[in-house]
Amino acid sequence: MGFQEKAKRFVNNRWLVFVASMWVQSCSGIGYLYGSISPVIKSAMGYNQRQIAMLGVAKDIGDAIGFVAGSLCEVAPIWVVLFIGVLQNFFGYGLVWLTINHTLPQFPLWVLCVCIFVGTNGETYFNTGALVSGVQNFPKSRGPVVGILKGFSGLSGAILTQVYIMFNFPDEASIIFVVAVGPTIVILSLMFIIRPVGGHKQARQSDETSFFALYGVCLILAAYLLAVLILQDLVDLNQTTITFLTVGLVILVLLPIAIPIILVFSSTKPLSPTEESLLSEDQNQEQNEVILSEVEDETPSGIDSLPADEREKRISHLQARLVQAAADGAVKVKSKGPRRGDDFTLMQALVKADFLLMFFSLVLASGSGLTVIDNLGQICESLGYENPHIFVSMISIWNFLGRVGGGYFSEIIVRKYAYPRPVAMAAVQVVMACSLFYFAMSAPGAIYVVSIVMGSCYGAHWAIVPSAASELFGIKSFGSLYNFLALANPAGALIFSGFLASGIYDYEAKIQSQQTYGEALTCYGTICYSITCGILSGLCLIAVFLSMTVVYRTKRVYMQLYGTSPT
Repeated sequence: MGFQEKAKRFVNNRWLVFVASMWVQSCSGIGYLYGSISPVIKSAMGYNQRQIAMLGVAKDIGDAIGFVAGSLCEVAPIWVVLFIGVLQNFFGYGLVWLTINHTLPQFPLWVLCVCIFVGTNGETYFNTGALVSGVQNFPKSRGPVVGILKGFSGLSGAILTQVYIMFNFPDEASIIFVVAVGPTIVILSLMFIIRPVGGHKQARQSDETSFFALYGVCLILAAYLLAVLILQDLVDLNQTTITFLTVGLVILVLLPIAIPIILVFSSTKPLSPTEESLLSEDQNQEQNEVILSEVEDETPSGIDSLPADEREKRISHLQARLVQAAADGAVKVKSKGPRRGDDFTLMQALVKADFLLMFFSLVLASGSGLTVIDNLGQICESLGYENPHIFVSMISIWNFLGRVGGGYFSEIIVRKYAYPRPVAMAAVQVVMACSLFYFAMSAPGAIYVVSIVMGSCYGAHWAIVPSAASELFGIKSFGSLYNFLALANPAGALIFSGFLASGIYDYEAKIQSQQTYGEALTCYGTICYSITCGILSGLCLIAVFLSMTVVYRTKRVYMQLYGTSPT
């Protein structure tokens, strides 16, 4: 095979698209930097906590309303989706930066809310484009793909913060400049690479090894960033050392490009018979999955009460009859509507209880996590920590690990045990509830516990839920389904951060100002957020109940998709 042919294969290799999507995601998690941006805006504009919370809600709404992005992915090339996101991000945060550094006249609060909404809404285009191409190119590895892509999105806060520190800008407002310009440069250079390339036809036995290599890079990257973070916190580093550390970070981010290079340029042999059979098996499985949803309708209602061996035997027999009948043309898939596991439109999914249960579980749990993330700057300030960048980066790193780990472990649950993926969501919600209760009790080191646990558990949600949605409701309208589920973030943040957390904060700040005759802008002490965290802990327990309801309702679907559960 000549070099030109290999170069063509390289350009159309699904692993190259995947790696490019990882790079896009590594600078697209703009919303996670709000904990660093909000104190700068509060100081420059003289806002109180309720006004800052309103800006945070505008950011969350912009980060979640991606219906246009999801619809565009179905009718337009993905580069168009990414380009629109670049324009929104650049102009939205560019105007915020020009306002904060007083280049432009001071805008009213509602204008800044619009700017932040527009700027952050660009993130929905980045996420949607990357995820849609990833799921379409790796339809049999949805958990790892979604986990890694969403993981790099979560890690972007730490990456952009490190870039900001490297340039040693003279004023704090320059972090907003980095948010406006950094993603613009990276995504413009990559947007034509990210697209569906018929990835289901490129399945290889080496794919599992490639994923493990990526997991290794992810762990090394997280450990490196955490070490750099601790070093910068404990030692006063000079600018040259910081620059070298940042260059090392960039090298680690670029390292996964070795996977498509090795796969394309080091492989000269054609597909082995085993790999050919693998492709044929995948194609047959895709055809059979259209039939599998009919098993749920045809299975007798009393079958669940039978012994495990008998139940599995009857389901297998019925499934075999349906597949054979469909092959012979004796039966056809019913046309009265899709069943779980088929391709749903958004409107069809919205009338399904499982979809709504997942959504409201996300509102409670993910909304609680986002409330902590959005208020992290003020939480640090109230506890006397002068540099919130440390904790913003820490929660970003653990957000990354949570997403990667959530995708990996939830994939084990469904592949090895054929158990519903949402059980992993319920597990992380229990952990979230415990960590929030720990903070509510004003326990020692609570800020570190919350940063680690809430970051990882919040991140795990955004690897588990999109994967589960694609399994239960298909990938044809995945962009629209994902962006509707993402509305859980602003819905939860509007209530929990915009009213609950900010209301309690301002109330306690007012009490403290009356005692000290100061201004009612800043609250100090654990009381500022302990009541809020106690309430959020209870809400996470309600989310556990909703998630376990989905688990109970979808057991049979996952048995059909991935096999039978062990006895």
